[in-house]
Amino acid sequence: QVQLVESGGGLVQPGGSLTLSCAASGIMFSSNAVGWYRQAPGKQRELIASSTTGGSTWYAEKGRFTISKDNAKNTAYLQMNSLKSEDTAVYYCNADRTPYTSWFTPGYWGQGTQVTVSS
Repeated sequence: QVQLVESGGGLVQPGGSLTLSCAASGIMFSSNAVGWYRQAPGKQRELIASSTTGGSTWYAEKGRFTISKDNAKNTAYLQMNSLKSEDTAVYYCNADRTPYTSWFTPGYWGQGTQVTVSS
């Protein structure tokens, strides 16, 4: 059974930084691509970053967010810098169901972690 558990969310001031973690069990980030999504109130869930097993990364907005993985810990991360109020959302981790793909396709979801950017 695949389980993805996000952590690291919370309240941060504008301009601050936060790093989200996604610990996986039942699936290996060394063989399956991973993506981070977010869903703001009243908006659709959107993909903000992804990483394939080949090391290719994609970002909806380059410069402020960085996706990474620690295969030994089977954990993915999303480092977020220069946070803005519009970054307030629930952030979700997602793991591709198919191993060793050249691109990321959404598969398994985590439960999400709330990020609130406010002074």
